[in-house]
Amino acid sequence: MADRYRSVLALLRRGLLLGCLAATTTACAASGPAPAAAAGDGPYVFHAPGNRLDALWVCRGKVVRRSLPARDGTLIRPRCGYPHALAIPARIAAGETPLPADARIIAVSDIHGQYALLVRLLRANGVIDGQDRWNAGRDHLVVAGDVFDRGEDVIETLWLLFQLQQQARAAGGAVHFLLGNHETMALYGSTHYVHTALIDNAHRLGRKYDALFAADSVLGQWLRTRPVLLRLGDTLFVHGGISPANLELAVAAAATNAAYQHSLGTPRKQVEADPALAPLYDHKTSPIWYRGYFDGQLDTPAVRALAAKLGVARIVVGHTTVGEVASFHDGRVIAIDGGLKRGTSGQLLFIEGDRLSRGLLDGRREALPALQEVPRDHD
Repeated sequence: MADRYRSVLALLRRGLLLGCLAATTTACAASGPAPAAAAGDGPYVFHAPGNRLDALWVCRGKVVRRSLPARDGTLIRPRCGYPHALAIPARIAAGETPLPADARIIAVSDIHGQYALLVRLLRANGVIDGQDRWNAGRDHLVVAGDVFDRGEDVIETLWLLFQLQQQARAAGGAVHFLLGNHETMALYGSTHYVHTALIDNAHRLGRKYDALFAADSVLGQWLRTRPVLLRLGDTLFVHGGISPANLELAVAAAATNAAYQHSLGTPRKQVEADPALAPLYDHKTSPIWYRGYFDGQLDTPAVRALAAKLGVARIVVGHTTVGEVASFHDGRVIAIDGGLKRGTSGQLLFIEGDRLSRGLLDGRREALPALQEVPRDHD
């Protein structure tokens, strides 16, 4: 009798697992804490001859490949790594969706491969549901750069944002993913901060790490449509910040975004040698690296004057790790690098008209503190 019970239980478990793998979304993870990605990495999806898509995973050290016809909405079912099925559109949409007058803005930054923690934070604050699908209607979510590097679950985080962008658009909302310095570093071949497990997996897949996001890949194409500067209403979003010396980069935002998009993946030495591109990647003054709002370069009157020249009420930035979402310089600068990269905590910024607040990991909301100083963080 006991043997029969164990056999039935084993079949039930096997059926549940297969059902999870076959589902369009992972219903098995519909409630409770955010699951860690299944053991493995992927998929990395590339355009192949004959109008096909090649999907590759590294599952428990072994390469898994699948070739599929490239159609609008091609479905890639999970093997390991990202735990949900992926719908790949025939065309990667460029351009950013305007903000409706009644929509909230929700912002986060510097995720650095902390997929499970991001999912937990978004679920707790109602941005996604228990199956990790868009749940925020006409609201806009802004990710202000630095999904890449440090953590192991970079590809999972990218696919989550990729899918949420499509789902939000269908609901009348939007997901905006801005490029940060770590996106540009990883794609021009600097692997200093890339997790060693991801470097090993790239070798297994027969590519350098940056080539996993080349222009022949689905995510590489998507990354090359992403902006660095984004204005929603009276708020400017940028990963590092706008230096007064580079004011023209923000004034001509469309041209600046195009320059980043066209140069993404260009080797570092070539970027630094090109007078037209070097200012975009300068480690002190460029929009993806600047820290002048926090390290004493600018005082509050100077920041206030900068915001006035840009015609915005506030500038929202990541990059400099504050450890919480907080207000600086009389509210002209909002810092949103809340320390997600450390893997233990995180916060969201909410902008609802003139009201700003932050969402915590347990779903509570509270007012932003007004801070004067931050820890120095140079990476």
